[in-house]
Amino acid sequence: MQLLDGKKVSEDIKNEIAAEVQQMKARGEKVPHLAAVLVGSNGASLTYVGSKVKSCEQIGFESTLVALPEETTEVELLAKIKELNENPAIDGYIVQLPLPKHIDEQKILMAVDADKDVDGFHPTNFGKMALEMETFLPATPYGIMELLERYKVETAGKNVVVIGRSHIVGRPMSILLSRKGYPGDATVTLTHSRTKDIAAITREADIIISALGVPYFLKADMVKDGVTVVDVGITRVPDANAPRGYVIAGDVDFDEVSKKAAFITPVPGGVGPMTIAMLLKNTLLARSRRAKKGE
Repeated sequence: MQLLDGKKVSEDIKNEIAAEVQQMKARGEKVPHLAAVLVGSNGASLTYVGSKVKSCEQIGFESTLVALPEETTEVELLAKIKELNENPAIDGYIVQLPLPKHIDEQKILMAVDADKDVDGFHPTNFGKMALEMETFLPATPYGIMELLERYKVETAGKNVVVIGRSHIVGRPMSILLSRKGYPGDATVTLTHSRTKDIAAITREADIIISALGVPYFLKADMVKDGVTVVDVGITRVPDANAPRGYVIAGDVDFDEVSKKAAFITPVPGGVGPMTIAMLLKNTLLARSRRAKKGE
């Protein structure tokens, strides 16, 4: 069993980007500027946005955190997004999800300028991804693709099972792995809550990507020997014995499944760090695109 070490690979990627930023500075060019919009004070979102800002500082990007109170209205948030769209200093930005219940997520994501949408959620970018055109790929699926590539996991002609059909991970993952070229050319099955007998399907899989958010869902009797398992799930499970009163759990019963797997991601330290690294990569792409336009 080999660990797909997202923490290590993400550090490699950040070092590669940092070297590029140094060259940009040496040439007197503008460095990439990433902004993050956070509405309310969701604990997990605060942690995640904090990691993004810290990563920006690490590699020499400029970063801006736009923190808005929980009671921010949809109209106020749309006004802030318009401001970011029109601000020439900002190369790319993300709106941290989930948003408070009174705000229409779809409306907000549609309002983001597709050329600054480094999360890759805008329908324009999603469509370009499906058509195999160059675009911003959604950061988590992009990170998984990069992880598979750097560990040289074979994907062509392989049976891949994706568990979960969200527009953030599951659906884009199924599209990316079925695209032409490496890491792609796979035969992909997209499963979800209405799929009958998931275990029968996962047992046939060469590669399983689980983005369900159900702790320890994938058990050893649901996988075959030599499988590659990517665990996107991240859930806080209460645990009185843990120092913080909870443990971070993935979708996969790691201790048991890892005995049968050829490759497997840990939780934490697998997909999470890769998501942030690819967000930075997308921001670098946004900057270079804007530089070509003379912006």
